[in-house]
Amino acid sequence: MNELEQKTWQVQPGDALLIIDVQNDFLPEGNLGVPHGDNIIQKLNKYLHIFTTHHLPIYATRDWHPSQHCSFHSQGGNWPVHCVAGTYGAKFPSTLELPTSTIIISKATMPEKDAYSGFQYTNLNANLRSASIHRLFIGGLATDYCVLNTVRDALNFSYHVYLLIDAIRAIDAKPGDGQRALDEMKSLGAQFITLQKVAA
Repeated sequence: MNELEQKTWQVQPGDALLIIDVQNDFLPEGNLGVPHGDNIIQKLNKYLHIFTTHHLPIYATRDWHPSQHCSFHSQGGNWPVHCVAGTYGAKFPSTLELPTSTIIISKATMPEKDAYSGFQYTNLNANLRSASIHRLFIGGLATDYCVLNTVRDALNFSYHVYLLIDAIRAIDAKPGDGQRALDEMKSLGAQFITLQKVAA
């Protein structure tokens, strides 16, 4: 039996759900669409229901770029224009059922600084510490960029990380990037989990 088959997780006080960058521009029709990125929304909504039912905190990160952000091709960066603050592309999709109590973390808000991790240049760590969070259940987009970097930082900050592997998708700009990201996160100590193994 593998790890996913033999263990069920029960959410408890000290847990938080962290959804990474599920924004319109990262869905397949967006400016920087992640292949099949929309397929994770139904699963995320079920995770959201579990955490809401247990009155546990929910966080959602978002790219919230200025119009001349350094990551854009026009500024010498690697990506097309995406998730410009206040635009439709930067919004969470209407199908993602975020409760009104969701704590929104905006990242990559400075023109000259990129930020793949939800912890980078944000108050996410301070917010989690103040809420006495010890375990993070993380899903979202994209596996090989913002999810990977957020998981790295979360582990560096000594959180226990549970990666929702049925609620992430990779860009795979280079074939295999998604699998390499999964391998790295597991080697760093993230535990892999699916919805069927979260005790409701």
